[in-house]
Amino acid sequence: MILRRGDSGKAVRKLQRSLGFTGDDVDGDFGPATQKAVRAFQRKNGLVADGVAGPKTFEALSGVDTSKRLSQGDIERIADRLDAEVAAVMAINEVESRGSGFLDDGRAVILFERHVMRRNLEDIGRDADLLSQYLPDIINQSTGGYQGGSAEYDRLHLARQVDEACAISAASWGLFQIMGHHYATLGFESPQAMEAAANESEGAQLEMFAAFVEADKRLHQALKDRDWETFARIYNGPAYAKHDYHGRMAEAFNDHSEALKEAA
Repeated sequence: MILRRGDSGKAVRKLQRSLGFTGDDVDGDFGPATQKAVRAFQRKNGLVADGVAGPKTFEALSGVDTSKRLSQGDIERIADRLDAEVAAVMAINEVESRGSGFLDDGRAVILFERHVMRRNLEDIGRDADLLSQYLPDIINQSTGGYQGGSAEYDRLHLARQVDEACAISAASWGLFQIMGHHYATLGFESPQAMEAAANESEGAQLEMFAAFVEADKRLHQALKDRDWETFARIYNGPAYAKHDYHGRMAEAFNDHSEALKEAA
């Protein structure tokens, strides 16, 4: 469940009670007061203070350990590394991340790309045509075959039996779904090292994102300049406008900028 400003109903009332609201304040309206309370709770518990009540906030409200989750300190550290505004990195985290970098079982979220697996095998001289006849769900010219969640690890496990490095490189990893084939660009010695980093923490996943941005000068400059349209076009591809990635990032940036000023 993800609740944000503008939402209303029973779930919001339950959230408000969990945050300590009483009486008429429990109105089921996720307005400015509720958003401010969510941010204060997130800040107190070491989470990213974005005012959005998602899985991590509900985990903290339930007393679940959130030490592997992304923190405001992680955001500030990466903003400093990228010479970008904290609100800008928060905006990207809100719009571009998957919301949670881990499955319920503690493994990093992944998405296995069978067309990338085929390409990887071709690059090392394996007979991808033959292999795809027997394993079309994990080796294929076409995208697709996604099963989602932990089932993606079943696909990855099968692909590992063909070639481990190719398999890891054919999956996207963590909050920002960075493809494994970028491992060298991100500074890792092997796909296995990148996989290990993705499983450390969401902070480590954000480090991977930072290295990805640093590797593309245009993308990095767009972030520093808060040129959301250029950033979205490079990061999301041609469909960025259809999904209004740039508009959503601009709105999130303005929102977080104001909140940071209020909290200062």
